[in-house]
Amino acid sequence: MTGSVRGDGFASSGSADISPEQRVPEWGGDQLADPAGAPGLDGDLLGIDPTELTDEDLIREMHSLHRTRLDTLRHATDSALANHLRRTAELETEYLARHPGREVDPSRLRDA
Repeated sequence: MTGSVRGDGFASSGSADISPEQRVPEWGGDQLADPAGAPGLDGDLLGIDPTELTDEDLIREMHSLHRTRLDTLRHATDSALANHLRRTAELETEYLARHPGREVDPSRLRDA
């Protein structure tokens, strides 16, 4: 059985080999009319560079993004979701760079 195709051209089920970032088409259609005029926004740069954050601030920022993830996925505009995905990737990449030997909980491991 195959999944139906949604109006945006993507299959409604199945596509495990496609990431969420790839499923959302280039985040078009709902960009801010004038991003330079929006408060707190300076062009394409949104948020402090993760390399400049302290460990405490980095964890706080990641916690905030993960706390708001489902609402953003379900209800935000495409551009807000794109920003959320981008920022999450930036922060998590920085965390992994700082903690390459992070402790792995044995209960989280699967049998091979």
